[in-house]
Amino acid sequence: MENYFSSDFKLGVLGGGQLGRMLLAETQKFDIHTCILDSSKEAPCAPYCNEFFIGNLLDYNDVYRFGKKVDVLTIEIEHVNIKALYQLEKEGVKVYPQPSVIETIQHKGKQKDFYQKNNIPTASYQRFNSLAELKAANLTVFPFVWKSAQFGYDGMGVKIVKSVEDILQLPDTACITEKLISFKNELAVIVARNAEGNVKTYPVVEMEFHPEANQVEYVICPARIDENVAAKARRIAMDVANAFKHVGLLAVEMFQTEDDEIIINEVAPRTHNSGHYSIEASHTSQFEQHLRTVLNLPLGNTDSKLAGIMVNLVGAEGYEGDVIYKNITDILKIDGVTPHLYGKKITKPFRKMGHVTIVNKDVTIARKTAELVKNTVKVISK
Repeated sequence: MENYFSSDFKLGVLGGGQLGRMLLAETQKFDIHTCILDSSKEAPCAPYCNEFFIGNLLDYNDVYRFGKKVDVLTIEIEHVNIKALYQLEKEGVKVYPQPSVIETIQHKGKQKDFYQKNNIPTASYQRFNSLAELKAANLTVFPFVWKSAQFGYDGMGVKIVKSVEDILQLPDTACITEKLISFKNELAVIVARNAEGNVKTYPVVEMEFHPEANQVEYVICPARIDENVAAKARRIAMDVANAFKHVGLLAVEMFQTEDDEIIINEVAPRTHNSGHYSIEASHTSQFEQHLRTVLNLPLGNTDSKLAGIMVNLVGAEGYEGDVIYKNITDILKIDGVTPHLYGKKITKPFRKMGHVTIVNKDVTIARKTAELVKNTVKVISK
């Protein structure tokens, strides 16, 4: 453990986006030397890490060479070259989360198979290797959910299929189809697990989605649900993390059904949009906790100090170009409001450009303030 606080220790992160940028605020607190690999020289992490490397996260050689420079390797995005991670692990680099976990999670078909094998509640599904295979199945029960097997994010790669005609419009890729679940709430639980197997869960959060972009607009902590349902959600999320034997943070997204059952939707093996509220609202932010898990340090307190709401700031429709954050000054006049801008130079419609956290003793007041913030700040271009 002491080695992590020596002058020659290096932590490597695959991905230089906003999640990595927020992680760097915590590595600076611990004075940990950080190396980042990303494909863009303008990545949000670039100005803040100790060493920045340009490379393709899906290229074996780029990931392998980068991994050989560090002592512990972690991720801020799961779309990375798995073969390189296995080789690095074999050669003694500590890779967290483990390559086996990332490999399962980055493919939605394998992820669903894992739930089924481990008796984790999830929607019924079918796997297909191509569009032709999906068409040949002659599915007749509509609507259903279609998901590309890999590379989906922020609502991309997910569609509600309502007819045979909709099937014809789908891309030709490996995919899964899922039964459409009728639910009361979309929930999430962040689980922290270190190499010693110590596990802690954060409180259950409730997610409200944009109806068109299928992106999270608001994350509400604590979720406004029955205590027994919340306890069940945390228990099932912990079961998922223990089944994977995952080291790191695991964001477990789930549905609360009409009869209060908990159904796992999918997971992300990293810090996550649903945990951003924790920077201001929790005793230990998800980013500090991620650092604690991958370095096998004692886990921090996951309790909330106050209710927290996270509002995503996304590019406004009709704007693309050099970003302008309009009316940020106005929200700074409101108590308990903290903006986080991600350092992305170019805005596009629905691109995540930042978020705002609102904290208050009363979750109802925080939610009303969040609405005000959402309606005030506009992410536009010059």
